[in-house]
Amino acid sequence: MSLYGLLIFAAVYALAVASPGPGVAAIVARSLARGMQGSVAFIGGFLVGDLIWFAFAATGLAALAQTAYTLFVAIKYIGAAYLLYLAYRLWTTPAQAVDEQAVDSGGRPTQLFLGSLALTMANPKTMIFFLALLPTVVNLQTLTLAGFLEIALVISIVLPLVLAAYAFAATHARRLFKSPRAVRNLNRGTGVAMAGAAVAVATR
Repeated sequence: MSLYGLLIFAAVYALAVASPGPGVAAIVARSLARGMQGSVAFIGGFLVGDLIWFAFAATGLAALAQTAYTLFVAIKYIGAAYLLYLAYRLWTTPAQAVDEQAVDSGGRPTQLFLGSLALTMANPKTMIFFLALLPTVVNLQTLTLAGFLEIALVISIVLPLVLAAYAFAATHARRLFKSPRAVRNLNRGTGVAMAGAAVAVATR
């Protein structure tokens, strides 16, 4: 692909990643409650999920993905269930002042990775971008292997940067919560946001 084409894709993709949706809600809510701990694995799941959707679209498997209805419904509900589990954990976590909390990733890296991967595969926003909007930005009919790898590299750079920016901002904001009561309200508020993201995934 030309440099101009890659820049256009990078700009459109960055806007798609940064736009509000279940994935952004999940990363913000989790970072508000847990900070940056576990964020690498969590963001990694989103990245692999986007690369899978890109591969579907670029290799002509989009039609197969759209017809595998039962599989994708199952993935959708797995993603929603994971978000509900995170919401439950946030709601029931004992409240401590942020600077007194022990380091806790809120889940094993493998669990975090698989949870965000399932969420990405079931996220309507991700599906719409790669199956509907991507072909309007990239000519998939003439996409070469080199072009495929270039776009995959752009995805691998843009998505972690955007989501890490959200995670960093949310982590910085949580430092304002110094009392156990404030932390309890924060945990429950982010738990409600996480549950809302689960409902958004399950009902679309």
